[in-house]
Amino acid sequence: MHFSVITPTYNRLQFLPETVASVRASVSAPLDFSFEHLICENASTDDTAQWLHSETSKEGVPLRVRTQATKLLPGPARNLIIRQDAPADGWLVPLDDDDVLLQRALYHYAAQIQQHTAQPWFVADFLRVDEERRYLPSEDYYAWKFDTPAEMLRAIFKAEHFIQGNVCYSRALFDEVGGYDEEIEMAEDLDLYVRFLLAGHLPVICPHVSHLHRFHTNNVSIGVDADKHGADLRVIYDKYAQQLQALGVERPGK
Repeated sequence: MHFSVITPTYNRLQFLPETVASVRASVSAPLDFSFEHLICENASTDDTAQWLHSETSKEGVPLRVRTQATKLLPGPARNLIIRQDAPADGWLVPLDDDDVLLQRALYHYAAQIQQHTAQPWFVADFLRVDEERRYLPSEDYYAWKFDTPAEMLRAIFKAEHFIQGNVCYSRALFDEVGGYDEEIEMAEDLDLYVRFLLAGHLPVICPHVSHLHRFHTNNVSIGVDADKHGADLRVIYDKYAQQLQALGVERPGK
């Protein structure tokens, strides 16, 4: 079993070292699996590229960096490193460049994969912290359990439930649905997970915390309030309207 942690990064030198260190600190014992950290250096204008170059020479967990001369949207940046560098038979774990992977996150995913050998994707909980990694009470994220993909889709498009980077999915499933949308500017991760569900794959709910999601003034999702989230949902819904309507999933209102 092999995991590829996937991180596009742009001008995140303030937080990226902690993100990289958190992946390196992952502990697999007593399970037998390997892992690596794949990073798309996405045309940063600070010292991110130089710092990453110095880190690739260190011993330990493989850190592979693919450098972009022009800035890509998050979807194509993830597609690039997955398609170019991730093994075809491996598992993918997205991690934002300002978040912190917990030390046993990959271990717990591996244990669940062993228990659910026919399932291609897994969803965990995560915690929110502030810029200094201080825990934010009452801001935890808890994944919901659904009985069918249609039930989960209805909850997503009612804005009752969402999924971010708290997932692990097989490279085979990624290839099956065509990867991340290369044109959508926001919620490209949710768009991918909607296609997982439309393909009939309900995630396994994992009883562990995957990562610390950092809130700060430069979050990519800053300013995404209920209205903006609703607009993003309508964009995604309209792409798959025929399939969603066949499942009885209604379009989000204005």
